[in-house]
Amino acid sequence: MTRPTIVFDLDGTLIDTAPDLLDSLNHSLADAGLEAAAAHELRGFVGYGAKVMIERAFAAQRRPLAAPEHDRLYALFVEHYEAGMPGRSLPYPGVPAALDRFEEAGFAMAVCTNKFEGMAVRLLTALGMAHRFAAITGQDTFAFRKPDPRHLLETIARAGGDPASSVMVGDSRTDIDTAKAAGIPVVAVDFGYTDRHVREFEPSRIISHFDELTPEMTRQLIAAAI
Repeated sequence: MTRPTIVFDLDGTLIDTAPDLLDSLNHSLADAGLEAAAAHELRGFVGYGAKVMIERAFAAQRRPLAAPEHDRLYALFVEHYEAGMPGRSLPYPGVPAALDRFEEAGFAMAVCTNKFEGMAVRLLTALGMAHRFAAITGQDTFAFRKPDPRHLLETIARAGGDPASSVMVGDSRTDIDTAKAAGIPVVAVDFGYTDRHVREFEPSRIISHFDELTPEMTRQLIAAAI
């Protein structure tokens, strides 16, 4: 019998990476002569990878961004971010205990992120968490990425799961739209990286702390979706 599967987004969901993302973004912006982005602005920049973060930061300051400069600043961002990993990034409160609960309940666990796969693996390894996941996939793992539902569906397949017995946990419209398009229930955390409250995107459930995420609740969502 296929084990139930729970798939997590990474940045803003499992791990609070904002301090390091902001440092690397501002490192790139300073090199381009732009003002530093404030912490509260980051919520509107993340979700689609570093290139989009840079693009949105330029747009916020009404500065044009030519393709060659975009590529250069992106490479600078990645170099700075990787050099400092894991930096100040930490799991959100309650994450380790939640993973313990799902492991003990027999769930397969996976990560589906728009970070590069190698970067996600390296971060989770540095935090002592990578071994918990049956699959870790990123924006470069397949020829498609979130919000394309195939990213989530193929992650579930890699984890040995079945979409009919799976749940997604994320923090943004990207995650919610991906799960809905895949026909999978989605739990949204309300403390992640989004410029609009997740309730606007109508997830299956909203939580404010990982203590609220339980195997029982997850099984109920799966049953209701069948």
